[in-house]
Amino acid sequence: MNITLTTPAMLFPAISLLLLAYTNRFVTLASIIRNFVDNSDSTHKQIANLRKRIQLIKRMQEAGVASFFLCVLSMLAIYLNYQVAGSWIFGLSLILLLWSLWLSVAEIRISV
Repeated sequence: MNITLTTPAMLFPAISLLLLAYTNRFVTLASIIRNFVDNSDSTHKQIANLRKRIQLIKRMQEAGVASFFLCVLSMLAIYLNYQVAGSWIFGLSLILLLWSLWLSVAEIRISV
């Protein structure tokens, strides 16, 4: 497959918006945890759920950033006329983006 320099560049807005959405979810959950004062059993369960969601969001962010990094790296490889390497790196970038989205689905499923 022969991809051009603009193919990976098309992912930039999508990845950037995903990272912004993930960060907003993270900040919201972190502030909710900080505002808990009650020590009841249900509060501890809620905090445990929120912490699990925060861990998922962190992993989503890591996968998104890695996808963005590989996308830029694939553009560099294509620019330097390493088409095969650029295509493989771009494929890895897409796989990481899919992983990030899968983690997002997992986080949505445990949100209450």
